[in-house]
Amino acid sequence: MNPINAARFSRRLLTQAMGAVLFLGAAPTWATPWPTQTVRMVVGFPAGSSPDLTARALAEPLAKALGQNVIVENKVGAGGNIAADFVAKSTDGHTLGLMINGNMTIARILNPKVPYDPLKDLAPISLIGKAPLVLTVPANAPGQTAKEWLSWAQKSGNQLSYASPGVGTVAHLGMELLKTKANIAPVHVPYPGNPQIITALLGGQVQLALLPPAMSAAQVSAGKLRAIGASSSGRSSVAAEVPSLAEIGVKDYQLEIWNAVAAPASMPAAVASRLSAVVSEIVRSPEMRARLFQQGWQVVGSSPEGLKNRIESDTQALGAIIRSQKIELN
Repeated sequence: MNPINAARFSRRLLTQAMGAVLFLGAAPTWATPWPTQTVRMVVGFPAGSSPDLTARALAEPLAKALGQNVIVENKVGAGGNIAADFVAKSTDGHTLGLMINGNMTIARILNPKVPYDPLKDLAPISLIGKAPLVLTVPANAPGQTAKEWLSWAQKSGNQLSYASPGVGTVAHLGMELLKTKANIAPVHVPYPGNPQIITALLGGQVQLALLPPAMSAAQVSAGKLRAIGASSSGRSSVAAEVPSLAEIGVKDYQLEIWNAVAAPASMPAAVASRLSAVVSEIVRSPEMRARLFQQGWQVVGSSPEGLKNRIESDTQALGAIIRSQKIELN
């Protein structure tokens, strides 16, 4: 984007954001402009992970729109909750988080000792994208078809192990639910993030994992991993070549991951509304829509209220899995 178009784009975003603020009834007081310094976007997973790639894709156009640098900072651990807690407790007024559903929904349900309350301590900004997870196995796994692999897994019981990016992540909860729906019994092995999970699958340390579509696509295309089925109710646009798990005999199973931008709850409502409009406009642009699609995301781009509604519905749905499967941190 050349400087003239960038300036026009930024002015259009700010005009739309001001309109959103007026519509919501917030006082448009800009005596103290925002941002006034570098904006930090914190990610709870390693470089190369799906949340990290999304944050880095968003950082440059967001910096142009806001007129300040936007840097991505990785704070890895506890399934993303270390980063979420850092964002929740930030007081500089310029710290954001690129988070996954688990960090913004069921963190406290899973572990009452988690030092932040996602429903009280985080301000929802915008839902970025959503996607199914893909059940992925090594290319040399038994079975010529997905149904044959499933039959083998059912017979293997707890001799198999599965990986997730951490206890309480959607991939972990989704696999625990899948165990009941598909009559399989693999043992959980947590890893720091999806890049490490792929390495473990390729090395034979684990036998299956639920992965974001784009994370496994290159290895599947190269014939090193196999995609067994997607967690969507039918074929997903971001994994159109992968059958749904329902197609191979797993009934009543549907699960989505999503990522979103959040801020500390202390962020002024007017600033949060402006930022939401800016982020939503960016991710819905043709350029970013295509880039995020390549990363495996179906773009959403929502208002704070839209994200808040999704948080509430997922808290209920994922909380039900935690309670029914008696999942807890060790």
